[in-house]
Amino acid sequence: MLSLIPGPSELYFTVHDHLRKAIRNSVGSLSHRSQEFETIFRRVTEGLKELLSIPAGYHIFFTGSATEIFERSIQNLVEHESFHFVNGAFSARFYEVARQLGKRPTRMEATPGTGFREVEIPAQTDFIAVTHNETSTGVSLPPGFIEGLRKKNENALVVVDAVSSLPYPSFDYHGVDSVFFSVQKGFGLPAGLGVWLVNDRCLARAEHLLALGISIGSYHNLPTLYSHAVKNQTPETPNVLALYLLAGVVEDMLEKGIERIRRETEYKAAILYHLLDQHPVLKPFVAETEYRSKTVITLDCGKHLAEVKEALLHRGFLPGDGYGEFRKNQLRLANFPTHSKEQFEALTDALNALKF
Repeated sequence: MLSLIPGPSELYFTVHDHLRKAIRNSVGSLSHRSQEFETIFRRVTEGLKELLSIPAGYHIFFTGSATEIFERSIQNLVEHESFHFVNGAFSARFYEVARQLGKRPTRMEATPGTGFREVEIPAQTDFIAVTHNETSTGVSLPPGFIEGLRKKNENALVVVDAVSSLPYPSFDYHGVDSVFFSVQKGFGLPAGLGVWLVNDRCLARAEHLLALGISIGSYHNLPTLYSHAVKNQTPETPNVLALYLLAGVVEDMLEKGIERIRRETEYKAAILYHLLDQHPVLKPFVAETEYRSKTVITLDCGKHLAEVKEALLHRGFLPGDGYGEFRKNQLRLANFPTHSKEQFEALTDALNALKF
């Protein structure tokens, strides 16, 4: 059964080999203060910088999840006010975290399934939260939209949730200050690891808040994470096995080539959207092509949800359910690097064969 659930999703096809090697080498028993661990840390960070073309002045830290990074980023980077683009459940959760932490968040809301046009962000905003790929609905914001935020709001930090899109997108890191993701989606690994990219502006903001006496958290605040990362270490005992597996998968992706991964992602998305645009019953939930995610594709099945899901299961595909209010009439299909072109061709054949 091929999992098309958009997280946790199908394991990357090399994970099993890396896991067997990890067990043989007792990776799960390594001390996080050992040279062996430092080598793993270095492999992961150097590999990610190469794979994602991360420029100098950026640093990579690790947490327990991307949801944790919602909280850590608000704590470390917001003095007073954050601004949130909300068009689904996960972008709404980011906003709620800021509210729960006692900040003064504001938000701009879009109807689920759509993006944003003209934007006016308050001048006093410290922090702009952008969900690049809304996993709950399959909406992806165009790169130009994100890159334009810094130009109009130079004093605010631009923080991008790329949980269900990386490694596919090619961000202009000079136009954003922080990007984060978790590994159980596009990187095809078991859940339990968040990856947090921050630049020097973020480090300076955290130090500024600390000097003002504002709480920025404890062992996972940015100054502490940085002081350990420069030694290829972490403040606490991390998920060493997950870091080892991520290092292996990143190296495999580098060998394959990120441009090839991106071309294949676009091909798979194109054939599926082409089918849905012509299908008499099934429709893409995101109507405007510029906002259609390449990595999480949402199907409106109407009253035929049960039979579509049953037919896919019969053909060996495990789709993701719709999220929240859309659970009764939608399915979500992950399109991650571990899903091959041949599998997506078979998927489109399966959907095309449906009779209503």
